[in-house]
Amino acid sequence: MANERSEKRARKKRRGGGLLSVINALLTLLVLGILVVVGVFLYTANQFYAPGAVKAETNFVVEKGASIGTTAQRLEEQGLIPQGQLIPSSLIFRAGSIGLKKQGSIKAGVYALQPNASMADILTEITEGKPLDFFVNVIPGDTSFQVAERLNAEGPNLTGELVPIPAEGTLLAVRYDFFPGDTRASVLEKMQAEMKKKVDEIWAGRDPAIDAVIKSPAELVTMASIVEKETGVASERPQVAAVFINRLKKNMRLQTDPTVLYGVTEGKAVLNRSPTSSELKAKTAYNTYQIDGLPPGPIANPGEDALRAVAHPAAIKDLYFVAKSASPSDGHLFAETYAQHRKNVALYRKAAAEADAEAAKEALEAQQAEDAGEPVEPAQ
Repeated sequence: MANERSEKRARKKRRGGGLLSVINALLTLLVLGILVVVGVFLYTANQFYAPGAVKAETNFVVEKGASIGTTAQRLEEQGLIPQGQLIPSSLIFRAGSIGLKKQGSIKAGVYALQPNASMADILTEITEGKPLDFFVNVIPGDTSFQVAERLNAEGPNLTGELVPIPAEGTLLAVRYDFFPGDTRASVLEKMQAEMKKKVDEIWAGRDPAIDAVIKSPAELVTMASIVEKETGVASERPQVAAVFINRLKKNMRLQTDPTVLYGVTEGKAVLNRSPTSSELKAKTAYNTYQIDGLPPGPIANPGEDALRAVAHPAAIKDLYFVAKSASPSDGHLFAETYAQHRKNVALYRKAAAEADAEAAKEALEAQQAEDAGEPVEPAQ
């Protein structure tokens, strides 16, 4: 009996020792697992925030609709995050974005990545930063030839076939943003769509008083293009528009120089001068010194302000205007009568002569200073 009891105690002891060994082994594995997890976490965190692989400022494109996984893979393929790591950088980048809850916040665009940017820096840039701007400007008064040249240039990151010259006056003069790789045709279509939308809106809300002489949206655009070319002073546009509308109502010819010059160049060149005597006498379709009414179409692409100026001209009776000086920014002098207009012309000629005399005086002074050995800097 004593021996049996001893054997039972021994078996219990062995069972207890085996269970303890299992528990010890499990605890050891758990600790090792925790250490591995902590080690991996510390490694990935260190890699995520460490100075990165970008050697110099580099542009990186986040494509439209790209996921965080695709973006991470492309960053690694382009060597913008470290390659050949124990844990692939693309996985670390994805893990970091998930940990920071930014995996759904990436924005399409082109980003300038700075030298030594970490993965964390890059993630911040493509989720919170401002992409580089890519745009084409249609400047108020640009001809369609000029805009087509701009679209077809090699530099603007546009793709696709070269676009033909669109009809004059069909492009709204504003800035058009695009994504690198967009086609020229798509940007041109946007320009035309914006113009149609704006013209329809402005025509619908026009002053009915213009209907006697401006009979269609097309004529609104034609007149707006003339106003755009006649003045760059925004506050004057309704006055200039009123002068031309008043002249049409009295069956007076528009007699505007920009239309004459357009007839000479067909919009394919910019002539920063007044028409010559022979050009004023030439009977072209656009010479409003020789033809009645509006020319056959626009002479440029107007902006919204010029369109609105024609739709809502100033309530004045003026029939004439002339520049105040040789500087376009000084604006114009307006007159109801030809007698007053002649006085204004005399004032302009005096101002222009004084400006020419002052310029000649400055040129002489500059030459004398240069002869005396003084540095002559251009006027700012």
